[in-house]
Amino acid sequence: MDLATLQEWRDALFEARMKGIRSVRDQNGEEIVYASGREMSDAIAAADREIAALSGGRNPSTIYFNRRFP
Repeated sequence: MDLATLQEWRDALFEARMKGIRSVRDQNGEEIVYASGREMSDAIAAADREIAALSGGRNPSTIYFNRRFP
């Protein structure tokens, strides 16, 4: 699966989860039904890991702010 397709699938899955929907239809017309919100969260996390791997990096875990005061 290419990066763009994977990102689209992940976004659709996330949107469905936020709406309380537990099934998603993929581009091939196949429907995937998730047993729980936790199962959907795991699928989203797996997609995030794969997207990070395909894009050559990983999601930042820490953000540093550089604040300078005059």
